[in-house]
Amino acid sequence: MRKLVVSVLIVFLLIPWGKVWAQVTKLNVGYVGVNSDNVIAFIAKESGIFAKNGLDVQLIYFGGGTTATMSLVAGETPITQTAGPGVVNAVLGGADAVMIAGGVTTLDYWLLSRPEVKTSEQLKGGAVAISRFGSASDFIVRYALQRIGLVPVKDVAILQVGALPERLAAMETKRVQATVLAPPAMYMAQKRGFNILADVAALGLAYQATGVGTTKKFIREHADIVRR
Repeated sequence: MRKLVVSVLIVFLLIPWGKVWAQVTKLNVGYVGVNSDNVIAFIAKESGIFAKNGLDVQLIYFGGGTTATMSLVAGETPITQTAGPGVVNAVLGGADAVMIAGGVTTLDYWLLSRPEVKTSEQLKGGAVAISRFGSASDFIVRYALQRIGLVPVKDVAILQVGALPERLAAMETKRVQATVLAPPAMYMAQKRGFNILADVAALGLAYQATGVGTTKKFIREHADIVRR
């Protein structure tokens, strides 16, 4: 994550800011979840990168990649920070969504369980929280469960709960026995005594996590805004 932030700041310093935009364009930009992956949009907004490119950006929060992509396709947030699964599922459903920047390409998540669940065998018959079906958390949960020897849905129920804070709360209230969390929520969970069943990043899967998505239509009609 530190390397990603440093890279963004270097790009910021190298961009020639001499051009003055005659007109400021208002733009809704979505982001998914409250975690370190989504810091880039906030850096661009708070440091003035958007403004220096003639953009008045309103950042819109979504609790999962599925809802973010739905808003993207509907044109309500024509550009959004989201992971690959939502965009891929939209394309398979006939939408013209497209990823235009890779961003984070690893799974920086842990599969964590409640204190009393110390092994994958003890997770059998329990439930794991995700944001929404078809989202990145859904994919990551199913992948992690398989890697630790469990069959999703058959051995462990998968529940739609919401974003990172909601999933952490579901663990604390015993609504679920496990979930996948990213920084900083996964460190908070560890401090509260939850167990790490799998370090998903260490499992070695190349994965399109948080990147930048838009639609081909928006690129055709607003290519200048997309470049900015």
